Amino acid sequence: MSTEHDTLARAHRVPLPGRAAPRPGDGLRTEADPAPCTTEWITEPGAFALLAPAWRRLTAACPSATPFQSHAWLSSWWQSYGTPGALRVLVVRSGDRLVAAAPLMRAPGPLPALVLMGGEISDFGDVLVDAAHAGPAARALAAALRRAARTALVDLRELRPGAATELLLAHWRGLVVRRPDSPCLELPARPLAELLTRLPASRAQRFRAKLRKIDALGIEATPVPAEDVPAAIRTLLALHRRQWQGRKVTPEHLRPRFRDHLVRSVTTMVRTGDAQLTAYRLDGETVAVDLTLLSQRLAGGYLYGADPALRERKADVATMLLRTASALAAEDGRETLSLLRGTEPYKSHWRPDTVVNQRLLLSTRRTAPLLWLRTAHATARTQAATWLHAHRAKPPTRD
Repeated sequence: MSTEHDTLARAHRVPLPGRAAPRPGDGLRTEADPAPCTTEWITEPGAFALLAPAWRRLTAACPSATPFQSHAWLSSWWQSYGTPGALRVLVVRSGDRLVAAAPLMRAPGPLPALVLMGGEISDFGDVLVDAAHAGPAARALAAALRRAARTALVDLRELRPGAATELLLAHWRGLVVRRPDSPCLELPARPLAELLTRLPASRAQRFRAKLRKIDALGIEATPVPAEDVPAAIRTLLALHRRQWQGRKVTPEHLRPRFRDHLVRSVTTMVRTGDAQLTAYRLDGETVAVDLTLLSQRLAGGYLYGADPALRERKADVATMLLRTASALAAEDGRETLSLLRGTEPYKSHWRPDTVVNQRLLLSTRRTAPLLWLRTAHATARTQAATWLHAHRAKPPTRD
């Protein structure tokens, strides 16, 4: 039975120009539900907002979903970063059940392209496919995307290995280019005591000494309840600014739109169990705040802020945060503790595995020129970055 929210969402769906909604998904039917799959495009933010309950059920039914595919994250991101008129969310239903979704938008720029919502502040992108309806739902999603690809390139970035997008490839009747995207570092989802066994004995002993120092200082870690998230996010960002003072900081982390996005999304995600915000207190003062994002298979440390005075007290902040994140990752059968994008040296101390996100570019023959142009541009950027890295690393020579 459909909910009131589902009914309202259907009433507000708007198809792409020239498309009737809903559209049958090639007459596909699931084994569990004889209703055929239908596909529709949502272009109004209000209609997307009303999908929250159904979207949450879909993410729960999609084991590969990451926190960055949660409705709370995406809808909040759109409020802060979305371009009016560019929303293009593709949904697939079997009867009243949402069985697949692609959170897309029209990309800015002169080349017509559909890209995943989430932008630079989201470490992973993906579509969602209900595992119980995977075959018909993926076929319907691929068929609808192929129709859209007659006039626009489909460019899907930051896909983890095993992403639900992989299900589309078996049904894609068109051109595909696969490219490497950002590298990520990952650890197994184990408590810190078990992660220490991955290290040489001498290094593990040093980390145990750091943990004893943290405990001796009396630093207390406390989860932040949902009602206190807005204030805690502001504290996190203030501490983040202080810890990076005088060094190169990510500019976006200091902007009001980023703060507003975190306040909105994390408040909901803490309430639904998709995030934990942890406050660390010393002598009654908050000295650090850390945000860990959670999904069925993954926990990821997203952002933290720490008082520079902790360094003066000889407290190893990274070790302190990893103890909390590893405990969260080990809960509820999760498989991975992700250190997210980037290969910063401090992450390598724990001997993580390097996993490279993927980029998939999809087109039809009609839009093949867009595919080759975008691919050539991406190749040129990669080569330029490689050359620049090598040039900077090369020692100077005497004239």
